[in-house]
Amino acid sequence: MTAPGRPVVIIGGGGHAGVLISALRALRREILGMLHPDPALVGRTIAGVRVLGNDDDGISGFRTDAVELVNGIGSVSSLAKRRAIFMKFKERGYTFASVVHPGALAMDDVLWGEGVQIMAGAVIQNGCVIGDDAIINTGSIVDHDCRIGGHVHVATGAVLSGGVTVGAMTHVGAAATVIQGVCIGEGAVIGAGSVVVNDVPAYAQVVGVPAKEKAP
Repeated sequence: MTAPGRPVVIIGGGGHAGVLISALRALRREILGMLHPDPALVGRTIAGVRVLGNDDDGISGFRTDAVELVNGIGSVSSLAKRRAIFMKFKERGYTFASVVHPGALAMDDVLWGEGVQIMAGAVIQNGCVIGDDAIINTGSIVDHDCRIGGHVHVATGAVLSGGVTVGAMTHVGAAATVIQGVCIGEGAVIGAGSVVVNDVPAYAQVVGVPAKEKAP
């Protein structure tokens, strides 16, 4: 198990934040509180974590070198909000903790950037590279030599076969399968349960078995 690092502050209070709270507790990380935009929740607790305030007043009491942040914003309707939150706090000088659940399996040579989240039951094989702020969600499988860009969400139960490339800010839906060697452009959306057998252009939405591009 990874040794505990600096105390963390979680951004967001939805379902994905709750999953991260459980993972952080399993990793024995100290959670100082949570940032939430709803002023009515300040001082209350979500999943046992106290709401400190919003993105501005809630973080103001913490030096950038004293804490790490955890991005609890999920995909929602797109990954743009998640990326915006990450970039906002990076510009302020904060760093993001990577969260690797003790029930995940990542080979020793896997490389990942800042703020990556690898959830319970995920398997990442040798030679993979994962960009900043990406989510490899519960039970997903990333086979050998995949390249995953920043702010990507590989959703629950998705499978990336060997040598797959996934561009930044792409959402790979739950239980989707991407066969070996496929290249997915940035900002694409792969529908849940789809089977991707051909390359996917940037910002395209594909669905079905085999996956086909949706009309604009």
